Amino acid sequence: QAQLVESGGGLVQAGGSLRLSCAASGRTFSSYAMGWFRQAPGTEREFVAAISRSGSSTYYAHSVKGRFTISRDNAKNTVYLQMNSLKPEDTAVYYCAADQFGSYYTLGTPNRYKNLEVWGQGTLVTVSS
Repeated sequence: QAQLVESGGGLVQAGGSLRLSCAASGRTFSSYAMGWFRQAPGTEREFVAAISRSGSSTYYAHSVKGRFTISRDNAKNTVYLQMNSLKPEDTAVYYCAADQFGSYYTLGTPNRYKNLEVWGQGTLVTVSS
């Protein structure tokens, strides 16, 4: 089972950019659909973006589409989240997760991601106004 470690969070002004990374251990990274999620204080965890095993297909939450880009490098066992035009409402702890069995397209449905077993520890993103 893969283990995930996120990095790249921090404090940024509104309109700025950050790039998050999620490094996976193990030799089977390319067999996992990957996703990014976030959780703000007092709210439930929500889907942000997902990417297929090959990296050829992506899917975004409406709130981040056009501002965030998910990508992966299977040779480096890493998935990325490039976040541009950040807003204060993007402030949250960001988590990556791996799905060994499902499609990237269904990774964003609560019934799917709430049952995922492989999660990172999270990285905090704070966007100041």
